[in-house]
Amino acid sequence: MLALLMISNVFSPVSAVTPVKVKLHEAATLPCNQTCSGLVTWTVFRKQRDILAQCNQTSCQSKEGFHMSHDQYLKGDLSLTITDVDDIKTSWYTCECEGVDICDLSIQIESVNVHKHFHPGESLSMDVNVSEPVEVILNRTGDTKPNTVKLCEIRGREIQCVPEYEKRVSFSSSLQLKDLEESDCGVYNIRDTRNDEVIAAYSVIAGGKI
Repeated sequence: MLALLMISNVFSPVSAVTPVKVKLHEAATLPCNQTCSGLVTWTVFRKQRDILAQCNQTSCQSKEGFHMSHDQYLKGDLSLTITDVDDIKTSWYTCECEGVDICDLSIQIESVNVHKHFHPGESLSMDVNVSEPVEVILNRTGDTKPNTVKLCEIRGREIQCVPEYEKRVSFSSSLQLKDLEESDCGVYNIRDTRNDEVIAAYSVIAGGKI
């Protein structure tokens, strides 16, 4: 939380705000309630030439995947809706009125939390449906081996795993860890390294344990 507040203070000329959190591939609305009788524009922060949506007294225009309501604009609601949020759209966004910054907001994808029970010899499947580089980190629950292990790094379709796991791991649209054993119990965090966000956490427990 401290890091988030520091980022907000550095990048935003307005007070620190909580990021808008949304599930992957769902719609998100960036709220901005201000009065503006002139041109309103939404852009990715510091990319003012790439206008995502804009409104004036006459009409609104938006790029595909973004939307502003003209009726709401006339009422002082300058909110921007992003219709399908993926990892590429997790960023800071700026709303300007006649070139003056009035709202700065960021989007984060909510972490998916999954609980799995397994029996020795079974496989674990973990979804990795993002295009950004990710890493998979295991926080083991046992004490027989190091508590934290960085299993794999995934970049696009390429995967690199530590020697201990590379023969048991395969990857397509999901990460498969086969031949599970009790030492594999723990929490597997899938972290988006570009945005420094944990996008999924798999709690894995051997069958019969709590």
